[in-house]
Amino acid sequence: MSILETDIKYLKSVGEKRAKILNNELEIFNFRDLLYHFPYKYIDKTKFDKINEIDYKAKSVQIKGIISHFEIYENNFKKRFVAKLKDKTGKIELIWFKNFYWLENFLEIDKEFIVFGKPNIFRDKINLVHPEIEKVNKEKKNNLFLEPEYSTTEKMKKKFISSKVLQKLQKFVFIKSYEKIEENLPDHLIEKLNLMRRKKSLLHIHFPKNQDFLKDARFRLKFEELFFIQLEILFKRNIFLEKNVGYKFTKVGKYFNNFYKKNLPFELTNAQKKVIKEIRKDCFGHKQMNRLLQGDVGSGKTIVALMIILIALDNDFQACIVAPTEILAKQHFAKFQEMLKGLGINVDLLTGSTKQKYRKFLHSNLKDGTLQILIGTHAIMEDIVEFQNLGIVIIDEQHRFGVAQRAKLWKKNFSPPHILVMTATPIPRTLAMTVYGDLDFSIIDETTNLYRLSFNNRVRTF
Repeated sequence: MSILETDIKYLKSVGEKRAKILNNELEIFNFRDLLYHFPYKYIDKTKFDKINEIDYKAKSVQIKGIISHFEIYENNFKKRFVAKLKDKTGKIELIWFKNFYWLENFLEIDKEFIVFGKPNIFRDKINLVHPEIEKVNKEKKNNLFLEPEYSTTEKMKKKFISSKVLQKLQKFVFIKSYEKIEENLPDHLIEKLNLMRRKKSLLHIHFPKNQDFLKDARFRLKFEELFFIQLEILFKRNIFLEKNVGYKFTKVGKYFNNFYKKNLPFELTNAQKKVIKEIRKDCFGHKQMNRLLQGDVGSGKTIVALMIILIALDNDFQACIVAPTEILAKQHFAKFQEMLKGLGINVDLLTGSTKQKYRKFLHSNLKDGTLQILIGTHAIMEDIVEFQNLGIVIIDEQHRFGVAQRAKLWKKNFSPPHILVMTATPIPRTLAMTVYGDLDFSIIDETTNLYRLSFNNRVRTF
């Protein structure tokens, strides 16, 4: 077992009680979980502020100065500890209202200290309440660095597990496991992309020497996360393709040819022809097609979809188009009726407003294969809607449908039908590759023609 799999309760300063809190509040169960609980911000402790330049609105300040005086004040049975710190530019009060008795033995007059805290203003004077304080050790350099801040919960704070405590635990886990942290990316990839090594990136994400180290560590760890997400997508995709062979559209017959010769309303562009060729190749292969087709409004996505549907019909399959709104579904229906006139193709419309009596007629025609193309809205996804032999599903603007809703369409046949998703929404290359990771990707563009982004190229986008 790797040392990173060690139960967190065995880490110094943790134990059973703290381990349970870390388990429940942050889902930290072992050394690895702790190492990958990254800071949400860093406090710059590499610089010092001058007392006379302190802005009381600042989130935090760090001052180096000499303690000139300290004492305990008592008022109405309440005590407070007050120390005065001075530098070359002025003086400031440091105030503690509780847990301050250790300061009497810790502080020394005319000795140099470093204090860090949030400035407050009281009676027109700036002070620091409960600041962090440490002695300046001239023989040994003080820890001036970018200090990590970790997210915690109210329950953790009540049990005295603060960001400081998590910082301390991170130090312990590095002492215990640093030399045994193994690399999880191949050497050739690290060298090619000039990535920081894994254990070094984990060290510098928690305790960066400077901003450059922090930047390199962040890049490496972000790359690592995305890299394994993409591997998981590829793995699941391969399993999916093995299970779902997909239907073969082996021929182009009368429906396609008659439409192309007699009903096609305009000459296809080179881009549209190329997209049709790509999609037809997918439908002829040994896998279920799952393709995203992007194009601006008017670029010809619908005509491409129609011609692929006609190929499905030529191979004795049914087809359906799912639109996000009833208006859009009716527009598709009207357009298909007009363009398919005279070809003897049965097309129908199913939406939420379709009358119950007509639905029974439509369901019957769909189930016995009389109805060849069904256009509609979410109503198509209802369990009662059954196809005889659904070969291809066209989804218009798929981001308007939920994952579970789209999955219902895949179950409308014994084997999942081919899927073609149409969108006019511009999708950046990297987003397309991550969000639409299981899809092939095609773009219709009249000026640049079609280009295709293959799965194997994704890693280059990170």
